[in-house]
Amino acid sequence: MIKTAVVYFSGYGHTRRIAEVVAGAAQAQLIAIDEEGGITKDAWSTLDAADAIIFGAPTYMGSAPWQFKRFADASSKAWFNRSWQDKVFGGFTVSASMNGDKQITLLGLQTLASQHGGIWVSLGLAPSNTLNASSQDVNYMGGSMGLLVQAPSDADAQAIADGSIETARLYGERVHQIATRLHRA
Repeated sequence: MIKTAVVYFSGYGHTRRIAEVVAGAAQAQLIAIDEEGGITKDAWSTLDAADAIIFGAPTYMGSAPWQFKRFADASSKAWFNRSWQDKVFGGFTVSASMNGDKQITLLGLQTLASQHGGIWVSLGLAPSNTLNASSQDVNYMGGSMGLLVQAPSDADAQAIADGSIETARLYGERVHQIATRLHRA
């Protein structure tokens, strides 16, 4: 059985909701990065033992918040030991704006995975880009590198559009399916 972990930071609960959806679909264990940017020793062991790791972070001011960056910097021990070499990786980000420079955050998550020698999983879904498209459609944000989610700044996580929730579910399934195929190879 594939072991997958979703490691994420959430400042206001929106990213946590998406992490829960992705983890459920990927049959993954959730690892929350705390307010100080840390995770437990057991969480590091879980990441080392995982076949797939999915990163999640909100986009604040055009990149992942410092808490996620602190976690990323602390992963240098795994980098040095090549503990995450050839693992499957994916990533997602949430911000209040439709754009909000989320692509920069995803690029940072992908770069972290690549530095660890990982294999990145793209979103793999066509964008919803017709005249009648709405936030209730799958991949309304038009992502390709990974999962992009918009969450209204004046509402809690339950206000995230159903289309984004379904896109998160499909992405979690995709990462799980690809990790399973590669694990069997």
